[in-house]
Amino acid sequence: MGIHSTLEDRFTHLVLFDTETTGIDPVREEIIEIGAVSVTAGEEDGSFNALLRLSQGRTLPPFITELTGITGEQLERDGVEKAAAAESFCKLLTGKDTLLVAYNAQFDLNFIYYLLKKQGQAACLRNLKFLDALTVYKDRRDYPHKLKDAIAAYGLEDQVENSHRAVDDARAMTALLWAMAEEKDDLTEYVNLFGYHPKYGVSGKRISSVTYLPQGFQRSAPLYDRARGGDGTAWSTRAVL
Repeated sequence: MGIHSTLEDRFTHLVLFDTETTGIDPVREEIIEIGAVSVTAGEEDGSFNALLRLSQGRTLPPFITELTGITGEQLERDGVEKAAAAESFCKLLTGKDTLLVAYNAQFDLNFIYYLLKKQGQAACLRNLKFLDALTVYKDRRDYPHKLKDAIAAYGLEDQVENSHRAVDDARAMTALLWAMAEEKDDLTEYVNLFGYHPKYGVSGKRISSVTYLPQGFQRSAPLYDRARGGDGTAWSTRAVL
């Protein structure tokens, strides 16, 4: 089953990705795993999954191992160097009309940007469009809004695995995106539109091509209706991309 919607009409290529990290600060912390799924014409046509070795002198916090099951020994044994991971990820983004999708995309895009920047490969993010599946889900269902909640809400438990491992979560997000497109064909309205918690503001650096709007727990009109009303803010100051 693929995405049969205006999203597929607008974008010939989708890349859905997820990261596992050592913490929440993209400047100070590091990616330990990247998982991505490539979708063309509504069907998966490739994937990428890699563990990344930590920088010299760094150790993996125990709570990250508890959350993901990934150990420091595993990263050292099976991990690849950051330059190789960055190059492989960028290869997925080649081609015209590519949409990059993540669940809580602001978080993952900040981490990916800093990884690519340090490897001299941030240019592969230019001219892409972005979709935050979490922003869409917040407009569809009430709190709570974790990926596992979205999977349960759409009855996808027997189809996907939300394991806190990157490629599993990327595939879960793919199934979720299809389900949301089938429910309501408005996903293109959320391209480059990110919601954020009004109490905490936008986390990390802002992306210049993205419009950010506060998005609380009370649902009324879709976020894109508010953006059309002129309430959106297109951030360009200190932007990431």
